[in-house]
Amino acid sequence: MNKVNLKKAIPHLVAILVFLALSLAYVSPVLEGKRIFQSDIMKHTGMAKEIVDHREKTGEEALWTNSMFGGMPAYQISVRFNNNISNVFHKIITLGLPRPADMIFLYFIGFYILMLVMGINPWVSLLGAIAFAFSTYHFVIIDAGHNSKAVAIAYMAPVLAGIILTLRGRLLAGGILTAIFLGLQINANHFQVTYYLIFIVLAIGIAWLIETIREKKFKQIFAPAGVLILAAVLALSVNTTNILTTLEYSKYTIRGGSELTDTIGVQTATGLDKDYATRWSYGIAEIFSLLVPNIKGGATQAIASNPEALNKIDRQYHEWVGQQNHYWGEQPFTSGPVYVGAIVFFLFILGALIVKGSLKWALLSATALSVVLAWGNNFMPLTEFFLDHVPGYNKFRAVSMTLVIAEICIPILALLALKEIMERPGILKAKMNEFILALGFTAGLALLFYVAPRLLFSFTTSQEMASMMEFKTTQPDMAATVDLLFGQLENVRIGILKADALRSFFYILIAAALILAFQFRKIKSGVLISLLAILVLADMWTIDRRYLSDDSFVNRRQVERPFQSTAADQIILKDVDPHFRVLNLTTNTFNETSTSYFHKSMGGYHGAKLQRYQDLIDHHITKGNMAIMDMFNVKYIINSEGNQQPEAQINFNALGNAWFVNRYLEVENADEEIEALNSFNPELIAVVDKRFAENYAGQTLEADPLSAIFLTSYAPNKLTYEANTTTSQMAIFSEVFYDKGWNAYLNGEPWPHFRVNYLLRAMIVPAGSHNIEFRFEPQSYTVGENISLAGSILMALLILGFIGFEAKKHMAARRKEA
Repeated sequence: MNKVNLKKAIPHLVAILVFLALSLAYVSPVLEGKRIFQSDIMKHTGMAKEIVDHREKTGEEALWTNSMFGGMPAYQISVRFNNNISNVFHKIITLGLPRPADMIFLYFIGFYILMLVMGINPWVSLLGAIAFAFSTYHFVIIDAGHNSKAVAIAYMAPVLAGIILTLRGRLLAGGILTAIFLGLQINANHFQVTYYLIFIVLAIGIAWLIETIREKKFKQIFAPAGVLILAAVLALSVNTTNILTTLEYSKYTIRGGSELTDTIGVQTATGLDKDYATRWSYGIAEIFSLLVPNIKGGATQAIASNPEALNKIDRQYHEWVGQQNHYWGEQPFTSGPVYVGAIVFFLFILGALIVKGSLKWALLSATALSVVLAWGNNFMPLTEFFLDHVPGYNKFRAVSMTLVIAEICIPILALLALKEIMERPGILKAKMNEFILALGFTAGLALLFYVAPRLLFSFTTSQEMASMMEFKTTQPDMAATVDLLFGQLENVRIGILKADALRSFFYILIAAALILAFQFRKIKSGVLISLLAILVLADMWTIDRRYLSDDSFVNRRQVERPFQSTAADQIILKDVDPHFRVLNLTTNTFNETSTSYFHKSMGGYHGAKLQRYQDLIDHHITKGNMAIMDMFNVKYIINSEGNQQPEAQINFNALGNAWFVNRYLEVENADEEIEALNSFNPELIAVVDKRFAENYAGQTLEADPLSAIFLTSYAPNKLTYEANTTTSQMAIFSEVFYDKGWNAYLNGEPWPHFRVNYLLRAMIVPAGSHNIEFRFEPQSYTVGENISLAGSILMALLILGFIGFEAKKHMAARRKEA
C-alpha cells in the first residue's frame, strides 16, 4: 500500500520540483540578491510611504493617507487585513519563494491542480502548467509591477478546479477547495480579474446545468449548487473587510460617477466614462497575437531596440526608422502582447473540433466573449451594451484585460484535446479531417501572414498616417522623402511580423508531426509529452524574455529606495511643520508618486481617486485656481523655469491646517458649489451645499478677531486641534471630507461636521476653549475584521475536519486491506 502511494506521489513531487526549478531559473538574478524593478511597484512605494511608516512606528493600520490627492482612504493602497486566513494559505502555497519567483510558481501550481481535477494524467498536467504559466501576458504584468493582478490570475485555475470537482459530485472536497482558493483569489485584491472569473464560472455553470437537465438528473442540481454557494459565502466572509471597505469607498471614486451635470443638464452616469473605459481596446486584427506574438509589433518601444529588424533596410534610414515605434497596434501603448503559444493555440483549435461535452462549449463561449469584449471601441455595439446593462462592467478600465478569460480557457481546452489524443489511440485516424483543419487554420494562417502580410494588415497607425499627410500638406516638396521613409518603416515592420509568423508556423508543424508520430505508434506517450513540453517551453520562454529578462533586475537598494530627493525636496523636508501640502509642477502631477514619497502631495497616482477631487482637478487645479491651493494648505509649490533645477516656492497665502469664517454661501447642488469656487476667498467665506443646512441652521456666527485654531498633533488617522473663540464660528479644516469613517469630537464628545468648499471639512465651534479631534474610525473596517475572523476560524475548522475525515477513511481502508 505504501509503495503504491509513493509511486502515485512521484509525478507530483517531480512536478513541484520542476516548477520550483523553472520559477527560480527564469528569475535567477534574485539568487544574487537583486530585485526586479517594476514601474508600478515603484509608484506604489511612493503612494504607500506614509502608511508604511505609520505601521512601522505604531504597529497599527492607518487606513487613511494624506500623501496623495489631498487625502484618501488607504484601502486600495496598503492595508493589511490581519484576520484573513488567506494570508496564511498564500504563504504556505508560495513556499517562501522570493518575488517574483513566487508568482511564477503560483501560475504553475494553480493550473496543475486544475488539470489533475479534470482527470488529466500528471505528466500531461505538468505540460499544461508550463503552457499556462508561460503565457506572455503573465510575464508582461510581472515586469510592469501588476503583482496583485498576477496573483489573482494565478488563483483563477484552482478556483475553477474546486467548482468542477463539486459539480462532478465530490461535494466536500470540491466545496473546501473552492472556498480556500476563492478566498485566496479575492484576497489578491484585484477585483477586475475576479469579475472576469465570474464570466468563466457562469459559462461552466450554465453548460453543466443544461447537460444535467438534458440527462434529466434534476436531483443532482441542488446539492452541488448549494455547496458552491456556501463555499462562496465562506470565501467572501474571510475577505469581508476588504470587500466592505471597497464597496463603501467605490461609490465616491471616479468609478462611481460624478454628481456634476454635463452641458445639457444630465447627471454624469455612474461608472467610468466610456472613452476612458475603452481607451485600451484590442484591435480586431491584433487578436492574432494569440498565435503570432509580433502581429502588431509586440511592446511599445523604439525599433532601434531590435537591430535585427533594422538590418532589413539600408543603413541610411536606420536612425529615423529606429526612432519609430516597434508597436503599430491601436492601443495608446502596451507592454507586450497576449500570446498563449503557437502550439497551445493549435491544440485549442483541435480541441474545439474533437473534444466532446458541455465543458468544451463553455470554454469556447467564454473565449469568444472575451475576445469580442477586448475589441472594446472597435466593436462598440456589444461593448456599449455591457457598459450600460451588465452590472459592474463599467467600473473597470482597459477592456483588453478581458483576454485573461481566453488566456485560461485556451490552454484548458488545448490540454483536453491532448488528453483525448493520449487516452484514445487512433482518434486522429478517425478525425484526420479535423486534424488537418486545425493545422490549416493555425499553421496555414501563420504561413499566410508570412507570405502575404500586406494583404491582411496595415503597418502604419492612424496617428502616423495623419502626421504623414499633415507633413506632406505643409511641406509638399518633401512628399517623396516622406513616402520613402514611411516605406522603409513599413518594410521593417513587415520583417518583424514575418519573423514571428514563420516562427509560429514551424512550432505548430513540429508539434503536429510529433502528435501524428504518436498516433501511428512511431513514438511512445512519454516521448511525446517530453518533446511537447520542451517545445512549448522553448516557444514561450524565448518570447517571454523579450518582456521580462535579466535586464529587469537591479540592485536591491535601487528598488527599496526608488526616488532620489531633489534640492527642492530637501529644502521642504527641513520644515518642522508636521502637516502641510506640496504641489509639484515639475512632474506629471496627477500621474506620479515621487512627491508622495517625500511629502503630502496634491498630486499622485491611483485608479480610484475620489471623484470630487477629480472634479477639482478638472475644473480648478489644472486651471490654476490658487484659492484651491490655499484652502488645501499648499505651503510649497515645486516649480522650474526652462532648464533650471526644481525650486521650492513658498505659498504665503496658504491658510494653514484650520481657520474660522463667519460667513457662508449656501448653494443648491454640486454644480453651483463647484462653480462658486471660481470667485471666492476661502479665508473669509465657505461654500456650503444646502444638504448640510441642519449642521448650521439657527447658528449665529459672529466675527472674533482674537479667535484662533491650530493643529497640535498629526497622524494620518488622527488630527488634534486647539480652538479658542469668544463667539460661535464655523471652523474650516484643510482636510478631505469623507464621512464614511472620519468622526469629529469636541472635548472628547462626538460632534457633527459637514462638507464645505466642495471637499473640505467644517464644523460649528461654540464659544470657549476646546479640544477638537478627527479620528478615522470606519465601521466597515471594524465590522469586516470581526466577520473575517469568524469566517477564518470556521474555514480552519472545516479544513481540519476534512483532513480528519479523510485520515479516518484512509485508516479504515488500510485495516480492511490488512
